[in-house]
Amino acid sequence: MDQTRTQGPSKADNLRESAASSISRGTEALSAAASDAKDKAGADLKALQSDLSDLKETVAKLISRASNETTKSAREIAGQVSTAASDIAEKGANVASVATDQAKTLVTELENIARRNPLGALAGAVAVGVLIGMMGRRS
Repeated sequence: MDQTRTQGPSKADNLRESAASSISRGTEALSAAASDAKDKAGADLKALQSDLSDLKETVAKLISRASNETTKSAREIAGQVSTAASDIAEKGANVASVATDQAKTLVTELENIARRNPLGALAGAVAVGVLIGMMGRRS
């Protein structure tokens, strides 16, 4: 048994060295993998931050464009409403003018009838007065 000890390292020593070497290589590989994963995660995080920033800018531009389009549409609608209101006011003024002209014509005709037939005009006035008086009593 003395010979086996003097011959060199034993199998147990070889196994220990092999196990220690394997553990050391495994530790180095695990450390390298963790470092790579950390670097990749950092790069992915930076890319995600960049994408979110781009998305934020895109949404801001979209909201700005939508706001501009809404404002433009509101202005167009306001212009159309204003034009329609002007047209209605103009037509109303025309109707009032025509009504005034017709009233003046009616008054002129009544004056002409009263001048041609004063007794008939007087009789008509009495009849209208009697009708108004009768309506006044019923109320």
